[in-house]
Amino acid sequence: MSRPDLGLAHGWCALSALHGRLEAHIERALQAEHGLSVREFSLMDVLSEQHDGDGGHFRMTQLADAVVLSQSATTRLVTRLEDRGLLTRYLCPDDRRGIYTNVTEEGHALLVAARPTHDAALREALARAEQRPELAPLVAAVRALEPA
Repeated sequence: MSRPDLGLAHGWCALSALHGRLEAHIERALQAEHGLSVREFSLMDVLSEQHDGDGGHFRMTQLADAVVLSQSATTRLVTRLEDRGLLTRYLCPDDRRGIYTNVTEEGHALLVAARPTHDAALREALARAEQRPELAPLVAAVRALEPA
C-alpha cells in the first residue's frame, strides 16, 4: 500500500538527522575547547545581539522563544551561566516585573573565543553531512541561506 505522506515523513526524518548531526558535532567541539554547550553558546549569542533601543532587550519569554527552549529550561540555563559569571540579570527599568539578562565582559570574551570553534565545527559537520545523499539537499538549502 502506498502512503502519499511518506515523502513528507522522510523529509522530516532527514531534517531531524541533519540537525542532530550538526548539533552533536558542534557540542563536542565547544565542550572540548571552551566548556560550553551548544545551548549555552546559542543563548549567549542571542543575548549578545541585544541593544539599548526600543525592543532591544529580551525578556525571559522572548529569550526562551529565540533559543527554542521552555521558559523553565531557559531560566535554569541563564542561572547556570550567571553562576559562572557569564551573564547578569537585572530588573527592567520600565516594568519592575520584567527581568533582563546581559552577557558580561567575561561572557563576551568567551563568546568571541568560541565563535571560530563553533563556525569551524558547523562547516565540518555540513561537509560530512553533504556526503550522505539523503542529507545533501538539506545541506544545500542551509548553504543557500549564507549571506553572500
